[in-house]
Amino acid sequence: MTNEAHFRKLENMYHNALCNAYYEPKMSISEGETEVIIPIKPEFFHAAGATHGSVYFKAMDDSAFFAVSSLVEDVFVLTSTFNIYLTRPINSGNMRAAGKVVSQTRTQFIAESVVYNDEDKEIARGSGIFVKSKFPLSEDLGYR
Repeated sequence: MTNEAHFRKLENMYHNALCNAYYEPKMSISEGETEVIIPIKPEFFHAAGATHGSVYFKAMDDSAFFAVSSLVEDVFVLTSTFNIYLTRPINSGNMRAAGKVVSQTRTQFIAESVVYNDEDKEIARGSGIFVKSKFPLSEDLGYR
């Protein structure tokens, strides 16, 4: 399989995940890097009128996770740990998370994600450790 075919299958898997119907994200994958764009909706707001941190986490975890997944063609990847830093609120426009793999060993990957608003101002950043699972990538997971 070519890398491009693997990337498109991962994108299909992502877009067909049931949880994404709520967030309506868009994703693009290249080798070791992923971009996730989530349109901000009032349904994401906490009581103070800005997007809840859970949406930031989703964008960062998704972009870092799939950056790692772009390098793993046989099994599903798992998030082991993830640290986040929320630096600016967002309540309109789009949240764009850029994830990239920064280190890898035989057993784990480290990936980072930076989130930007529509003015390209950084609004959050995070990093995590990811490991390979024992679940083969298959059509059952939406990998098609």
